[in-house]
This record gives sequence, structure tokens and C-alpha cells, in this order.
Amino acid sequence: MTNRFMNLPRLKTFSQSRYFHPLLLLASIAVGIALRFSRLEAKPIWTDEFATMVFSLGNTFHSVPLDRAIAPDILFQQLQPQLKDIGDVIERLFNESTHPPLYFVVAHLWLKLFPIQDTNVLLWSSRTLSVLFGVATVPAMYGFAWLAFRSRLVAQLAAAMMAISPYSIFLAQEARHYTLATLLIVASLSCFVVTIHYIEKRSSLPAWVGFSWVAVNSLGIATHYFFTLSLVIQGLVLSAIWIKNRLNPRSENARIIYWWRIVAVAVGTLAGGLVWLPVWRNIHGSELTRWVYQDPLRNFLLPVVRLCLWITSMLSMLPVDIFSLPLWAVIGFGSIMVIYLIWVGRLLWRGWRWQIKHSNSSFTAKALGGYVVSMLGLILVLGYGLGTDLTLAPRFQYIYFPVAIALFIYSISAYWMRGMGQGEFEDKIQLSQPVSPVMIILLMALLGGITIVGNFGYLQHERCDIVAKSIQHESPMPVLIASTHKHHGNTGRIMGIAWELNRLNQGSYHSSPLFLLAHKYQGLCKEALCNDPNNDPGITLSETVAKLPRPLDVWVVNFHAPILIENQNCTSADARWRKVEGYRFRRYQCR
Repeated sequence: MTNRFMNLPRLKTFSQSRYFHPLLLLASIAVGIALRFSRLEAKPIWTDEFATMVFSLGNTFHSVPLDRAIAPDILFQQLQPQLKDIGDVIERLFNESTHPPLYFVVAHLWLKLFPIQDTNVLLWSSRTLSVLFGVATVPAMYGFAWLAFRSRLVAQLAAAMMAISPYSIFLAQEARHYTLATLLIVASLSCFVVTIHYIEKRSSLPAWVGFSWVAVNSLGIATHYFFTLSLVIQGLVLSAIWIKNRLNPRSENARIIYWWRIVAVAVGTLAGGLVWLPVWRNIHGSELTRWVYQDPLRNFLLPVVRLCLWITSMLSMLPVDIFSLPLWAVIGFGSIMVIYLIWVGRLLWRGWRWQIKHSNSSFTAKALGGYVVSMLGLILVLGYGLGTDLTLAPRFQYIYFPVAIALFIYSISAYWMRGMGQGEFEDKIQLSQPVSPVMIILLMALLGGITIVGNFGYLQHERCDIVAKSIQHESPMPVLIASTHKHHGNTGRIMGIAWELNRLNQGSYHSSPLFLLAHKYQGLCKEALCNDPNNDPGITLSETVAKLPRPLDVWVVNFHAPILIENQNCTSADARWRKVEGYRFRRYQCR
């Protein structure tokens, strides 16, 4: 029955019609839209999303009162829209953050299109902008894969994988700039592969490609500074190609006439990056970036393990969230994932070898493979050599994500052809051909995308929702939630708990919780202030608790100072500190 259906003349004819590929691409885009908009408001909010909303509105975290108990409405004051312009957005960002301003300026203009009086509308509209950039990467991926491999089959499969990739959906459902950065990475790498084609043809790079490349690279640096790592690796790969051709006496590809415009692109990109040099000098010592710097000898294998997890999430992910699922489910799904990865690894290696041998795009494929390998090597060198661990956050892997997807699809697309290993590479989609391995891989990717939508994966940054549920279930009395404070990242974590409590109780908490941000002056104050014992966060907490009525539950969250409330008839209700992603908390009962 299936074979008869698959060989129907009408289906065959339609698969070769001029409408087939546009409609297939539209289908991938539609699936990408559906997955990215699913449960968009239901996902737990985290610190950096608050930063996006506050700075995009042109507001400041400095307006949040410190060292005293405050109500949730005061905590959320900076989320109220005010009459601000683009200059205020840039000023706030440079004074309080470490990110370039392009995305925040775009978000500022985007938010002006919405009547933002409700914080839920603010979150939805902020995440929607990221979703739209994420959806745009689907057709962009089609274009990039076609430019790289000149195959509509590979292009269609790459677009489909981008639409359903768990990692891509994860980035898109956050109010952050990583989908725009990914889109610009795709654009930059498209110029990169076009350049490789011109080198291969011994032709000079067209001027319009060079100007476009410089413009895209400059916008990428203005979106996220790690974009420069992609440019460094592109330069290394092109340099390796030039050296290889230079060492070959028969090669004409090393002649300077084919390279001078590429050098001009490098000079233009360097000029676009040096604009940010004064800003980069201030980032290294910032409290906001200190968490990235790790001792490379501590937990020696963890960077490699994390890197493997992030790469796996680009292809598939089954529910393995230890905070939301029973242990037996985590073990079961984890075992399935291990078996699946072994199977995919074998297919990937065989498909790659066959494609390199038979396809007409092996030169480009090798260059892109060199890009991915060099990027992974650079990340490990930065981690183990300089103590800058970029594997700590999955979001930083966007710098090689599109290339990894393209090369993966390029390899497994070999299994679409009948008689693999014989004959020439075919750029046709035939509905009657054996496609089961490819379809299984796409199905697993789709299940991974659904896992991300349901929030059952392992890519979550912070689980303020779990902390809020613990507070709601265990504290039927007035509550004080206290944390130490150094920068707006600490403010955002507390705001996340307040946000989730409000959502759980639909704005009608039995007794509105109070929040305390006890500022920790270490390294951020003058000597007189640092030596003043009254500025100790533990003393601030003790004095605040003394002023509040009893009974009272005190939840100390990420409190990095001595807790000095035991002498006020406050006892710990927990035997030890509880930990979830992004939070370390403990409950005290004061009678």
C-alpha cells in the first residue's frame, strides 16, 4: 500500500514541479513558527531577559532600592514604559551592561509598537522579536546550504533541521539577542562560502559581496562581541587555503589578484571591530563577566562534557530534566539518547566519507569542517589555556551552530540516494527513494523541539519557577526573600522569583512577599565603606528581619554572606542548602 502510494505519478510529478521547493520551504517555516510560539509566555523567565526588557525600555536597575525590604511593585518599577529615546537605551547599556547596543536599539523600536501596560505583554512582545529572528534563520539556512553545496536537497533538509532543532528553539524563545547574532552568522558565512567558490574558480571576489560581507560583520560585532570569534576562524581557514595553494607550485589560486579584495574585506571588518575596543577594555574586569573565568584544572573534563551536550542539543533532545521528571524517566530517555547518538555517529561518519568522495562540493565542505574543528579547538584553548570557559553557557555556541547543522545535513543526505557509494551525487528529491534514516533523524529532532517547548530539557539557565513553587507550597505566612547584591544580575534572579510567584497566584498572593537586596560592597566601594561593619549583608538581613512582624518565613537565596538571624528566634527549616539551576536557597522560620 505504501509503495503504491509513494509511486503515484501525480506525487512524482509534483515533486519535480517548480512549486515543490517553495512550498516545502514554507512548510519548514510554518513548523518553525508553530514550535517557537508554543508556550512562549509559559517558559520561566531569567536574569538576562529582565536586562533585555529594562535596557530596551531605556530604564535602569539603579532605581531598585537596596538594603531594605521592598514590595513586588517597587521591584518591577523599571519594567514600566516611560518616555525614553535611543540615546537613553545606549547610555544605560554602556553604564550597566557589557553588551553592544544593536539588538537593544532594535528591541526599543519594536516595543514601541505594543501597548505595554501589562508585564505579561512586555515579556511576550520581547520574546516575539527573538522568535521572528529565529524564524528568519530557517530560510537563511536554506540559502546558506544551497550556496555551500549547490544542492536543493541539502538546502531543504538544512532548513527543516533549523526549524525543529531543539537548540534553535531554545534560543528563539528567550528575549535575548542570540537569534539575531545567529542570523548574522549565517549571513557572514554565506559570504564566506561564496568567497571559497570564487577562490576555487580562480576569480576575484565581486565588490558587492565584499561590501556586504563587511557590513554583515560590523553588524554582527555590534550585536554580540563573541561574533568576532567567527571572524577569527574564517580568517584562519582562508589563510590555510592560501598557504596550501602557495605551497603548490601548479596552483594559480594563490596569486594576489584573487586575494586583494579578501584582504580589503578583512581590513574593513577590522575597522568595524576596533570601534568597540574602548568598550572591550572595560569588560574583562566587570563583575558581570567574572563568572566566565574559571580555573581550568578544576573539574578538568567538564568543559568537554558540556560541549558534547550542547552539540547534541542541536540535533535532538529527549526529556531528561531531573527537576521535573522522575529518575526512571530520566534514565530511560537518557539511555535512548545514548543509543541514538551512537547510531547517528556511525551514519554521520559514513555519509561524510561518501560525500567527500562523490559530491562536487567537497572543497567547501572541507573548509566548513575546518571552521567547526577550529572553533571547537579555540573554545577549548580559551577554557584550558586562558581560563575563559565559553562552555558554561549553551547560548555561546551560536558561533558554530549553523555550520554544524549544515555539515550534519550534508553528511546524512547521502542516505537519501539509492545505491549509496555508486554513481554521481544527485540533486533530486524523489518520493520513492529510501529515506528512513533521514526521516528518523528529523523525527528525533522534532521530538527534541517539543521537549524544549515543554521545558523538559537541560538547557534552562535558571529555574526560578521551582524556587517560587517551593515558597508558595511551604510558606503560608508572610515571607521575606533575601539575596546579596553586586550587580543587576542578582536583581534579575530575585525578580524572576517574584515574577513566578505572581504567575502562580495570579497576582493575588495571600500575603504579598517582601524582597531584600543586601548590597555587598566588596570590590565596589571606597575603603571607608568597605570597612564599615554596618555595610555587611548579614547585618543588613538581621536588621531587616528585626523590623518585620512575626511569624515570618525568611528565604535566603544566593546569599553570599553570613546569615545572622539565629539569635532572633529564627531556625532553619532545611537540613542543608537546596540547589536548582541558577539558585541556592534555604528557608528559615522566625517565631
